[in-house]
Amino acid sequence: MKLEIQDLKFKCIIGILKFERKKKQKVIVNISFKYEFKNNNFIDYSKIISYIKKTMKKKKFNLIEDSIMYITKNINKNYKIKNLKLQIIKPNIIQNVKVSLHNK
Repeated sequence: MKLEIQDLKFKCIIGILKFERKKKQKVIVNISFKYEFKNNNFIDYSKIISYIKKTMKKKKFNLIEDSIMYITKNINKNYKIKNLKLQIIKPNIIQNVKVSLHNK
């Protein structure tokens, strides 16, 4: 099976610029991964969504790279999944452009 979570939107502190450390900004998270579904062994995607939101709000990462590495490491550690792909987008950091980073 392949699970995709698309366009998870919330606000958090992320970035190294002064104004980014003071005011929450909108981020968009996309994540996908494969897992083996058998014997009703399913992935509770609501827990993954909650984990991502809580972690990013609590940690207040300086860099998108740090957030992707931290979240990827912990999701891989806690779930039996393959091919985790994570994208974090900062849609409003620069006018008329979206800035994003992927882990793969």
